[in-house]
Amino acid sequence: MSVRGIRGAITVDVNEEQPILQATAEMLNLIVSSNHISPEDIASVFVTVTGDLDATFPARAIRAMEGWELVPLMCALEVPVKGSLAMCIRLMVLVNTDKSQQEIEHVYLGGAKALRPDLSKA
Repeated sequence: MSVRGIRGAITVDVNEEQPILQATAEMLNLIVSSNHISPEDIASVFVTVTGDLDATFPARAIRAMEGWELVPLMCALEVPVKGSLAMCIRLMVLVNTDKSQQEIEHVYLGGAKALRPDLSKA
C-alpha cells in the first residue's frame, strides 16, 4: 500500500460562505466516488484558497461530512501569483491505496478545469 495524492480544484462565483462550503463538498464527494475511497483511507487533506476567498474555512464543509470527523485537515492561502486563477479552492487528498498513479482520478471543476486540462474530464 502507498500514500497517493489526489488533486482537486473548483472555482466559485462569489466570496460567500455557502457557495464556498457547497463547492468544497461537491469536489470532495466527486474525488471520493471517482476513486472509490472512504474517510478511513485518508491520511490527511490539505486545502488551499486564493486570497479573494475569505468568507469561511472550506475545511468546515469536510468536517461536517459523515465519517470525516477524525480526518486531519489543514487550510492555507494559495501562493498569490499575478494573473493566476481567482476564486479557487484546491484540495490535496493524501490517501492510503493500492492504486497506481495512473489509476488515480483527479477532479477539476468549473473554471479550475483550466489549471489541468490534461486531467479534466469533458
